[in-house]
Amino acid sequence: MEFPGEFKYTKDHEWVSIDNGVAVVGITEFAQGELGDIVFIEIETGGETLEKDEVFGTIEAVKTVSDMFMPVSGEITEVNPKLEDTPDIVNKDPYGDGWMIKIKMSDPSQADGLLSAGQYKELVES
Repeated sequence: MEFPGEFKYTKDHEWVSIDNGVAVVGITEFAQGELGDIVFIEIETGGETLEKDEVFGTIEAVKTVSDMFMPVSGEITEVNPKLEDTPDIVNKDPYGDGWMIKIKMSDPSQADGLLSAGQYKELVES
């Protein structure tokens, strides 16, 4: 299983890539594998400012429906337009084309509380 070292991770199985105060968020390869075939993703929070740990959307798979949580506080500036027509892109490319949202971070120091790739790997393998 792959956990790119340049990303940060949450205990809720999301990855975060940060560049110039903008966080790109998706779910990890582990999460998409646990969910199974993803059939629908609902994110209606585009343009909203949410706090860390608030629900920003839901992801529906054949097996279950799961909430997705904000890894950091900020304004959701973009929702991946590919998710509406091809939600299974998350199964195929969770760290690339399967990203979920972009957040203009309101408190960049919150990123310091996220997990490293090594810490996340320990979490899912324990």
